[in-house]
Amino acid sequence: MSFANTELLKLGSRYMKCMVFRCFILVILVLVFTTVIYPFTGSNWLPWRTSNWIAMSAASNLQHAVRRDKFLEVPQIIWGLNNQKIALARACLTARFLNRTLLMPSLSASLFYKEVELLKPMAFDKIYQFDKFNCLCDGFVRLGRYSDLLNHSMPFEIQKGSGRKWTKERDLDQLKQCREESVDNSEVIRIGGKNPFLWHDHWPVKDYAKIFQCLVVVDEIENEVAKVISKIREVGSKVRYKIDASQNEESADSSLGQHVPYVAVHMRIEKDWMIHCKKLEQKLRIEQICSSKEEIMERVSQITSIQQPVVVYLAVADTLLEDDSILSGWNDGLLPLEKKRLGVWGIYKKYPYLIQSAIDYEVCSRADVFVGNSFSTFSSLVVLSRTQKLIRMGFTSSCSAEVGYSSYAYNLLGESGGAKRWMTDMSAPDLVGISYGTNNISCYSNWNTSL
Repeated sequence: MSFANTELLKLGSRYMKCMVFRCFILVILVLVFTTVIYPFTGSNWLPWRTSNWIAMSAASNLQHAVRRDKFLEVPQIIWGLNNQKIALARACLTARFLNRTLLMPSLSASLFYKEVELLKPMAFDKIYQFDKFNCLCDGFVRLGRYSDLLNHSMPFEIQKGSGRKWTKERDLDQLKQCREESVDNSEVIRIGGKNPFLWHDHWPVKDYAKIFQCLVVVDEIENEVAKVISKIREVGSKVRYKIDASQNEESADSSLGQHVPYVAVHMRIEKDWMIHCKKLEQKLRIEQICSSKEEIMERVSQITSIQQPVVVYLAVADTLLEDDSILSGWNDGLLPLEKKRLGVWGIYKKYPYLIQSAIDYEVCSRADVFVGNSFSTFSSLVVLSRTQKLIRMGFTSSCSAEVGYSSYAYNLLGESGGAKRWMTDMSAPDLVGISYGTNNISCYSNWNTSL
């Protein structure tokens, strides 16, 4: 070995020893600082203290908690849009329990669920943004595509039980068995049996809420939603301008360009609903589920927080509606509009039922005031999304008239003879009150942690 190389090695060795020594001194100084000096400097001096570092490390690890090489497969999801959303969320939470990626399930474009041949499948990413979902739900749940599979082994198939003997405890035991090594080694666990909407519920509302928050409609649907809302506000603006102009020309000019509020009413008077709600009233022995058209109109008109005149958008399942007089009988200050009267039926008729319902859901969830039925899954999930918005804004109560995104249940009598104020109980241990409805509602969410 040459002299130059020998000297180079010696210099390198000295440099490494020096660096190690410096690092050792630096560590000692940090320890002295944190134990002796730090207690007297206040908490803002060292924001990266040990406890925060541990929390950050845990959060970082959580981002990659969901395994990407193990999958869960579920049956095609059926029934109405919001039952399908619940089924999707329940399947996601089942996959989370098993620490698996949920293979992107098929939704159903049609409302018909008894005639299996009419259940036209529709891919999840035709309604909601696939990548956006995984981004927003990163570290909590994850969706995967069938192209992600390596097919190293045959799927392990399990059957969900049914009937009274298949209890919540037995269902949970089955899931726990799927976490055992003999089953967990399988690349895919395939669940057969009932629609996921009817699976037993093992998770609190806040977990479902996290998943619903990750469901963002695709750009095509978002554009249609924007068109419908724009049309609603345009009509409302014209109505306000005419009234202001008749009273004072200056006030009419000042009203131009201002935010134009609208009310959305999920008017459940379709034939299928009236059959269902009457049976439910008999079963539960209560009379607070069905509401006639007249009762809905009266209770909406008595809501004191609604500033009239205002457009009232009526969200109804048009194909199931037998009453063609839903626009008549409203108070003068309330201008009711449905899809055809509003001039947007051309937007809706291009799409199957599922997308029509998705558009209506977004229009209702973004309304200044929403009024629905507390035993309707559609209404309940709209109120859940609005409750999430209020919580993010710092409100856990909508009891004050000044709070935006207020929601009401017209099937329950509230103050001043109007519909009852309504927020989702975010502390509920399960989704029963949302899935099947409840008459136990209030304007307080019972939740004090932002979502």
